[in-house]
Amino acid sequence: MFDPTAFENMKVVVDGAIYDEDLSGGIKIIDRNDFLNTAKLSRKYEVSFTSQADNSVVCTFIMEAGLENLAAELLPTAHSEFLSGCQLFVKFSFIHPNERSYFQAIERCLKNIWGPERTISQSACFNPFDEGNTIKNETIILFNRLVYEDQMDDILTMVEYMIVSLEKLRTII
Repeated sequence: MFDPTAFENMKVVVDGAIYDEDLSGGIKIIDRNDFLNTAKLSRKYEVSFTSQADNSVVCTFIMEAGLENLAAELLPTAHSEFLSGCQLFVKFSFIHPNERSYFQAIERCLKNIWGPERTISQSACFNPFDEGNTIKNETIILFNRLVYEDQMDDILTMVEYMIVSLEKLRTII
C-alpha cells in the first residue's frame, strides 16, 4: 500500500469541508476538476461554488503541485523538504460596472478578510461591442508561499474565509 502525498491529503480535507458546506445548504458547488499533467508531472485541483441564494459571485479554490513538490516529498534524501507542499489560490468571478470605485471596494473588502500580506490581483474582461458599462472581474488571492500538510487547520479556516468573502462581494456588486 502506498502513502498518499501531501497534495492528495490536503485535497481530500478541503474537498470534504467544501462538500459539507454544500450539504448544509450554505453554498452550492457548481464545478469540480482534477487535472493531472503527465508531461510535466503536475497536479491541479479546482472546486467552484456560489451562494445558495444568489449565483452572481463564483468562488474557485485552486491547489497546484508540480514535479519539484512531488520529488521533494518522495525523495527525502534530496534535503528539499521545504518544497513538499502546494500552491493555493482563491479566485472570485463576477460582473460589475466598470467603475474604479468597485475595484477599490473589492480590494479593501478582501484585504480586510484575508489580511494585508496577501496579494490581491484583479483582471477585467469586457466585450467591446457591448453597449453596457459592465465587465467580468476575476480576482485572485495569492498566498505567495507553499502551504504544507501540517497547516491543514489553516486550509479549513480558508473555507470559512471563502464563504465570508463570497457574501461580502455579493453586497458590493
